Amino acid sequence: MKDDLAALGARIDRTNELLERMLAEVAKTPSTHAIFVDAGYLYAAAGRLVAGTEDRRAFDLDAEGLIDALIDKARTVFADSRLLRVYWYDGARRRIHTAEQQTIAELPDVKVRLGNLNANNQQKGVDSLIRTDLESLARHRAISDAALLGGDEDLVSAVEAAQGYGARVHLWGIEAPEGRNQAEPLLWEVDSQRTLDLEFFKPYVSRRTAATFEATTGTRPTRENVRFVGAQIAAKWLVSRGREALAELLPGHPYLPGSVDQDLLVEAEGLLQYSLRGQADLRRALRDGFWDHLQSQF
Repeated sequence: MKDDLAALGARIDRTNELLERMLAEVAKTPSTHAIFVDAGYLYAAAGRLVAGTEDRRAFDLDAEGLIDALIDKARTVFADSRLLRVYWYDGARRRIHTAEQQTIAELPDVKVRLGNLNANNQQKGVDSLIRTDLESLARHRAISDAALLGGDEDLVSAVEAAQGYGARVHLWGIEAPEGRNQAEPLLWEVDSQRTLDLEFFKPYVSRRTAATFEATTGTRPTRENVRFVGAQIAAKWLVSRGREALAELLPGHPYLPGSVDQDLLVEAEGLLQYSLRGQADLRRALRDGFWDHLQSQF
């Protein structure tokens, strides 16, 4: 009997030792988050908030700048976590991507998923794509937190699936001029809620006007010219902000905080006398020039 008890005690001690080692390894593993964007909700809600319309044809959305701003926001919310990627869900006829969707898909750390778009321009299949990704990533412990920008009640099942595997789901919404633009059952189900306001979206949404159209039909600068302008602005930024600000900025590479990115865009457009809204390749060249100069000075 004593031998049996001693053997049982040894097994318990061994099990406890293994559990302690496992917990120690888990503690050293960094948390990971991902951002899930329902583009249909984003365009409708942000368009209504900033441009006064949900019609995509009536306004421009700087998707690249906005995605960077969302990544920057997540970095502050999930301070001790690393980004897995941004998932961008949208609709397209016969699931054939548009030029804009292709540009978004080419951005770093962004994965575009396309549902179908019916004759009434309604998205079909997007919610099921979100659920599939959320559930799969949570099941494989690829993420610990999910920031979900959406509002449809059909997303409740996606939230429940991810939570069932231990992931926390944080619902991000867009300020509504009147009432709510997110379903109450979805608000009840998530682990936390956050609303992004007008000031957050104003830099990235602009109503289309004749003046804006004319600004983009002038002589298009080359990527090299835009890159040079980015370096010029970086030199001025470094003189005015100093090396301490540079040291704070560098860990975020290749992303710029929303305020810095917007200032860069406005100043570059003034120097170039050309609108860079909707010009994803030129915006990327501008940021590349800005970063190249700053990194060369560190």
